[in-house]
Amino acid sequence: MSEKFDVIVIGGGPGGYVAAIRAAQMGLKTACIEKWLDKDNKPRLGGTCLNVGCIPSKALLDSSHKYHDAKESYGVHGISVGDVSMDVNAMVDRKDKIVDQLTSGITGLFKANGVTSFEGMGKVLAGKKVEFTAHDGTVTVLDADNVILATGSVPVNIPPAPRTGDIIVDNEGALDFRDIPKRLGVIGAGVIGLELGSVWARLGSEVVVLEAQDQFLNVCDKDIAKEAAKIFKKQHLDIRVGARVTGSEIKGEEVEVTFLNAKGEEQKQTFDKLIVAVGRKPFTDGCLAADSGVKLDERGFVFVDDQCRTSVPGVFAIGDIVRGPMLAHKASEEGVMVADIIAGHKAQMNYDCIPSVIYTHPELAWVGKNEQELKAAGVNFKVGKFPFAASGRAMAANDTDGFVKIIADEETDRILGCHIIGGQAADLIAQAVIAMEFGSTAEDIALTVFAHPTVSEAVHEAALAVDGHAIHIANRKKRK
Repeated sequence: MSEKFDVIVIGGGPGGYVAAIRAAQMGLKTACIEKWLDKDNKPRLGGTCLNVGCIPSKALLDSSHKYHDAKESYGVHGISVGDVSMDVNAMVDRKDKIVDQLTSGITGLFKANGVTSFEGMGKVLAGKKVEFTAHDGTVTVLDADNVILATGSVPVNIPPAPRTGDIIVDNEGALDFRDIPKRLGVIGAGVIGLELGSVWARLGSEVVVLEAQDQFLNVCDKDIAKEAAKIFKKQHLDIRVGARVTGSEIKGEEVEVTFLNAKGEEQKQTFDKLIVAVGRKPFTDGCLAADSGVKLDERGFVFVDDQCRTSVPGVFAIGDIVRGPMLAHKASEEGVMVADIIAGHKAQMNYDCIPSVIYTHPELAWVGKNEQELKAAGVNFKVGKFPFAASGRAMAANDTDGFVKIIADEETDRILGCHIIGGQAADLIAQAVIAMEFGSTAEDIALTVFAHPTVSEAVHEAALAVDGHAIHIANRKKRK
């Protein structure tokens, strides 16, 4: 007789491990299956995010930013540091240590909460049974009252630039460069492409980003995208929109990339390394038996309702394999919601208040609707903007690029969106998220007391600016 669990989670990434911990906290007998093996073939929890995604990329971003500041910006503060050099090996080793610490931390949390960990592949069978295949090939069938699919996503491959493992790489390979490439190509000007491109640009690489879309960062508010393009150009990121890669050829230790530019003209460019960052797709291969009953949509995502229930009662799916943005925090909150529902509680996620962040410098962060979306929907709105150049605290930090933009409903004043580009945008956006979660108006933020001097005052001033009441900038006269 196979072992039975109240909940079996397939996938130990930010959706799966959070769901497992929450379920165990609710008194449910919980197991989590994770297949990840590190470079030494040791099992690891944490999924893409902790192992080769969110966390290691931020470690490199922070290291490269500190190097760039020391090299280019310390003089403004009167600090002389002489010749500044970067030990790439030390930077990458530090990144690996952080990953080790956090992944082993999840193992500790599983033990503390009584979650049973299985190392290998999980497959959903008919009747809420789960086939577990251990790394040694041993197959066991587990019984569950509830199953949570949290298998995440994988990078999209493109035929013109197949990965080689050393010269043409995906995000994982780009985190492990042991030398600074003199010429770095990046295919895709999305989150991953911009973040990894900026890491190596700060360290001295000549970075060219090839983006097939005709518009830069069309997921962002147009003002944010325009400002970002201007700043990145100053940072020597060569971003070429409308550039469609048609082929690549390895020549010794280099790769020659062929692409069509925005005018449709064929061009070639040679790089020492090429990062392919054209997006990700849901990973469900081998995770669903043919008779499992779990339905996929036309794009390969698991079909779920608003509470992440699949077409099979008692089987849920969360994170990158379901609709919505592919974000770790979205997956985690879905995991909490589903665990609470299984435990018999009422739970619901607010998908209108999920923040997005690009961790370049300055950072880009947004929540809610942007101007383009509201105009397309015919919604009347008003806008308040405040630049960090007018912030005393940002000036003191020598970090004045960017602004805060708040969009509110013309009639109700309710906040519809907030868009920030600036040195601390990723943290500042949380203020807007909380405000929107509580249905706040721009006036609610305007009437709130902010500490002075702080960069968060820019959020306060942007809210005041919505109705032309900003204090520390001249307010625009409203068009009648």
